[in-house]
Amino acid sequence: MGWQIQDVQKLLQKEKIDGWLLYDFHGINTLAREFLNIELGHLITRRFFYWIPAKGDPVKILHRIEMHVLSHLPGKSEVYLKWQELEEKLAKVLKGSKTVAMEYSPKNAIPYISKVDAGTVDLIRSFQIEVVSSGSFLQQYTCVLDAEQLKLHLEATDFLDKVAGDAWNKITDALKKGQRIDEHQVRIFIADQIKAHGFVTEELPICAVNKNSANPHFEPPKTGSSEIKRGDFVLIDMWCKKNHPKAIYGDIARVAVADTESTPRQQEIFAIVREAQKMGTDFVMERYAKGESIKGFEVDQVCRRVIEEKGYGQYIAHRTGHNIYTDVHGSGAHLDSLETQDLRELIPHTCFSVEPAIYLPDEFGMRLEYDIYLGDGGRAQITGGIEDKLLCLL
Repeated sequence: MGWQIQDVQKLLQKEKIDGWLLYDFHGINTLAREFLNIELGHLITRRFFYWIPAKGDPVKILHRIEMHVLSHLPGKSEVYLKWQELEEKLAKVLKGSKTVAMEYSPKNAIPYISKVDAGTVDLIRSFQIEVVSSGSFLQQYTCVLDAEQLKLHLEATDFLDKVAGDAWNKITDALKKGQRIDEHQVRIFIADQIKAHGFVTEELPICAVNKNSANPHFEPPKTGSSEIKRGDFVLIDMWCKKNHPKAIYGDIARVAVADTESTPRQQEIFAIVREAQKMGTDFVMERYAKGESIKGFEVDQVCRRVIEEKGYGQYIAHRTGHNIYTDVHGSGAHLDSLETQDLRELIPHTCFSVEPAIYLPDEFGMRLEYDIYLGDGGRAQITGGIEDKLLCLL
């Protein structure tokens, strides 16, 4: 942990921030716990703070009955019992500081990093200190993949690519045999494959037919799911990771037509969404290869511009992509200038989805999704497979 503290201090000095104040109460700051190597299920019932100054030694502020909770970390301890003592200790430790970083997002612009409650921010501000966001450097410690995690991510995306093909084959086989198959059956088939092959997932996958696919988070019910018939448009969206403590998710979406050929309308919308996905990907790869800065909002703008210029901007329902880590929606930079303005940089050894979409009410929703990993030497790698042509199942 010592090297990590020194690394943080270099970043703080670069950002001209006086220190990083990590705070948690009952596990609400999952990002602080992750950085401090505290298991999320570890019983801690009192407020604690861990102060990393830009220069000097860290300081722990701990409750008397939980003096042990940060014993694995360097730094001296300040112990409190009464709330007045807590405030006195904080004032003492932070004395002389003008700017302090916390897991805070101004105006809650990026909810993923907004983990410190408003009252605690008020408390720090009462010491005449400006609270700034730790978001500029936080993802260095909360979403960077090591070599083992990259391997686990690739296992997940390779598996999902295969399962997508298996799902299409299942639909094709049922249609050719005249057997009934519906959205829920496909959903459960994919979920069963995920479990059977040693993977886990946060929620069940999506299978949506025709107008249901125009709902980005459609969930087919167990009873009353739409039957998949010849001529139908089908979207599947699935995500999983290995059943391993360090595993990283894969997340993909595919589309197909249950017929021998697709309609001109389907071909048109597919071509636009694929162009948007490709333009965003090319933008990332070209910038990354040159060692240039890439910010999440910029990629979103590139993709959305394609869709907007084709006249379908009103049918965009969500950002272009999200960070991927041990949670399917990680805490790192997202490809977003729509739902939020994500000014954070896409940094090496992180992973994110690229999933532009057009959702046409009462018709269908076209979403194409794969993942990108930013590797060494300016090399960006697409994972999860590419759907370059609208698939016909018959």
